[in-house]
Amino acid sequence: MSKLKIGVIVGSNSQQSINRQLAQGLVKLAQDQADFEFLDISHLPLYNRDFDGTPASQPFQDFKQKIRSCNGLLFVTPEHNRSVPAVLKNAIDGGSRPYGDSAWAGIPAAIIGTSPGGPATSMAQQHLRNIFVFADMPTMQQPEGFVQWKDGLIDAEGNIGPASKEFLAKYMSKFLAWVQLHQKH
Repeated sequence: MSKLKIGVIVGSNSQQSINRQLAQGLVKLAQDQADFEFLDISHLPLYNRDFDGTPASQPFQDFKQKIRSCNGLLFVTPEHNRSVPAVLKNAIDGGSRPYGDSAWAGIPAAIIGTSPGGPATSMAQQHLRNIFVFADMPTMQQPEGFVQWKDGLIDAEGNIGPASKEFLAKYMSKFLAWVQLHQKH
């Protein structure tokens, strides 16, 4: 089989996002094991079912096509008010509509995120797991990726620092194995 194609979705539209930095570091860790593509969600309009089937839905149609081209999806997300950031929830909603035309169904996923706080992004990740059950996305359960942002997590070159490199390399290895396990043969 050729290399897996992994879509990376960062749950923030900030270019300076620490979660974007983490996502880039994770991709660098595993770039020789899979092909990665960042799927931008910052340009998506607010989902409105009134626009289904109209030219206004084109950004979501294009996004859904990119999702469907992936073997797996890595979600790297911050936590907003102990839940999922609005920009990410909007992308998930638009990618699942109209009903019966969800792009997410059957695509294996993993969730990870970072925050300066001790619990990191645990609440957002739990909420995403609930959403992914409905979206029919087999989601990796272990290891969980609650990463506390500290100096040295990402070095000046964008690499994962030594204190977290072993754990995050194992995380990516397990994720890629999860994606491989869930490929339709």
